[in-house]
Amino acid sequence: WMLIGRRGARTGHTMDKSITLPPDEIFRNLENAKRFAIDIGGSLTKLAYYSTVQHKVAKVRSFDHTTKATGDNLYEISVQEEVTARLHFIKFENAYIETCLDFVKDHLVNTETKVIKATGGGAHKFKELIERKLGLKVDKEDEMTCLIKGCNFVLRNIPHEAFVYAKHADSEFRFQTTQPDIFPYLLVNIGSGVSIVKVESEDKFERIGGSSIGGGTFWGLGALLTKTKRFDELLQLASKGQHTSVDMLVKDIYGGSYGSLGLTGDLIASSFGKSATADKEFSKEDMAKSLLHMISNDIGQLACLYAKLHNLSRVYFGGFFIRGHPVTMHTITYSINFFTKGEVQALFLRHEGYLGAIGAFLKGAEEDNPNQYSWGENYAGSSGLMSVSPDMNPMQRARSGTFDMLEMDRLEGKLVNLPLLQDASSYIPDTVDLTEDAHAREYWLYCFEEALDGVVKRAVASQPDMPEAAERAEKFRQKYRHKLQTLRHQPFAYGSLTVRSLLDTREHCLNEFNFPDPYSKIKQRENDMALKYYQKAVKCLDELSWEERQYALVRGVLAGNVFDWGAKAVSDVLESDPEFGFEQAKRQLEERPWLVDSYDQWFERLKGPPHKCAMFFVDNSGVDIILGVMPFVRELLSRGTEVVLASNSGPALNDVTNGELQILTESIAAMDPVIQAGLREDRLTLVQSGSSSPCLDLSRLDKVLAMVVRERKTDLVIIEGMGRAIHTNYYAMLRCESLKMAVIKNSWLADRLGGKLFSVVFKYEVPAPSQHSAALTPS
Repeated sequence: WMLIGRRGARTGHTMDKSITLPPDEIFRNLENAKRFAIDIGGSLTKLAYYSTVQHKVAKVRSFDHTTKATGDNLYEISVQEEVTARLHFIKFENAYIETCLDFVKDHLVNTETKVIKATGGGAHKFKELIERKLGLKVDKEDEMTCLIKGCNFVLRNIPHEAFVYAKHADSEFRFQTTQPDIFPYLLVNIGSGVSIVKVESEDKFERIGGSSIGGGTFWGLGALLTKTKRFDELLQLASKGQHTSVDMLVKDIYGGSYGSLGLTGDLIASSFGKSATADKEFSKEDMAKSLLHMISNDIGQLACLYAKLHNLSRVYFGGFFIRGHPVTMHTITYSINFFTKGEVQALFLRHEGYLGAIGAFLKGAEEDNPNQYSWGENYAGSSGLMSVSPDMNPMQRARSGTFDMLEMDRLEGKLVNLPLLQDASSYIPDTVDLTEDAHAREYWLYCFEEALDGVVKRAVASQPDMPEAAERAEKFRQKYRHKLQTLRHQPFAYGSLTVRSLLDTREHCLNEFNFPDPYSKIKQRENDMALKYYQKAVKCLDELSWEERQYALVRGVLAGNVFDWGAKAVSDVLESDPEFGFEQAKRQLEERPWLVDSYDQWFERLKGPPHKCAMFFVDNSGVDIILGVMPFVRELLSRGTEVVLASNSGPALNDVTNGELQILTESIAAMDPVIQAGLREDRLTLVQSGSSSPCLDLSRLDKVLAMVVRERKTDLVIIEGMGRAIHTNYYAMLRCESLKMAVIKNSWLADRLGGKLFSVVFKYEVPAPSQHSAALTPS
């Protein structure tokens, strides 16, 4: 069933690379493909199509109160089919084009389209073949327009798209955080020649310069000098060469550095300068290396001059000359660094090869206005960034030149920054970058591998009426384990590797095999159980003095936060002792002083005037939300503070979802006049975060949430739980007061932070006075 094995003979090509995936795993969801685009370059074809994906989602629905009286659950869980939009991008060598078009043609069932948008130099060459094979009319689009549209799209939608390349660092890829405003920037596209484009907005760009000395020059001159015809082989030669045996350096002329002009002795004074006078043969490797330096330095200097002329600090490099090759990325980086004295960084793009195809697709989809939505990379179906360095292991080399996939899922709406971030452009959600911390990376990869059996067991148990659940769960196990193995070799595959990305990849893989909410039954049981104790818990709190109550409320939130099925130390206890309760959890907490303890400052603040509005990012279902968070919210409401509860849009672990929280809050309101009045007077509001992750990225939040923050003049942000307040946002700086509360339920992490299992983090932060006043009237 190998793609080439089945039909490759017809194309007349013999390939030296095997395909390791069956074609239906490459061209996924083809039967529902609605629209196509194609970008054909000199050696690679990129196919894009828009498809719909049908998958299961868990929905909760409140029972009416008549059935509730019979002792049923508070709400019912139903698994429904939902159709969502997905973009597929597949990259392969031109040698496969006929085979791939045949496969696409055989599997097109529901397409309504009559046209395929095409761009790239090869669009003309393959026009007839495409029209004949697919029966679609080829509609050519301008190459540069497509490139820019694609570039804007990835910069806006993929958080770790751009990176700086640092060859000798521990982590060669340094990913940049997405800027709130991606414009203006300079795009240096190095194909056969060089085009330099200034991009000022979505539709405004201008080619401000270029050069005829580009990738084609390196290839052509390289072929003449070394008799090597393949571009990748030429780069491989260059990676092994020593340019100093061919190039004339400053020290070859002056015997050392040229101090008065600030030139060090190792600088190239003349490319190929030694070849005119030396009476010897030069190796192919050395000539290729010298040529690479000559062309990279020329392009680098040109890019710097244009960046300076137009006062641009963001310079992105793309084109087939780059294509993720460490050798060219390193020489371009060195050149830019030298000519700007480190003021401008050379930036590269993770999905650089797809820009034209993405742009062509967007041109064809304008009537659907794809830019009104946010899109997210689907880790389950995307290959990730491959290392194509000459010394990579054989498994990687087999993959890198063959087939490569990117999948993007359309999200419910537009995701935006939290308006209260102190500086959105420097905000980094994740506390530890596992790409750079090898010891932490090894631990967390091991941790996720160890937890896999439990996740599989939980997934199967969540669907007792479906006999094929065990088979799907096994496929999930294989897929996620494969992802973990890939990340062990290539931690940079999906941008910075973090605990958040490992959790999100697991959620994507569970959804892929139709396990939308493996913890739904557990959440339902724990919610029902906790509700029975709510009135008793509130009564006990009301009997305390004001001072005692404030401390008891905080301990309640912390004890509730112990109930986290995502933490192995806790899930082991909950599995073996289902009766483990709220009071036991309180006893597990460390006594004060806590590991991070600003409770005294918080207590002093409570003696002052009430906050205008508190935004509370909540965590787990059950005891956490009902017995921990709700009494705390009740106290804030009693003080005269408005409260907005932000919960996940979709399920992740046992985190409470917005749908579940609506039902729980109504149920609590029925037995608590304070909560009831809060809802009735619109002083207690529920919003969805826009996330379906156990962690929290404050730069990708639901647009409605951001609007509520502004309208209500939010002046306190509360973030609860290990995923949201420790793995992410531990160092997040806000323009208003913030409270981060979590119990550390992982002994390795506790040890790293200088504590022990069940250590407490209670971090109350107040911004500097100027920022504080700005927070009250957010822009």
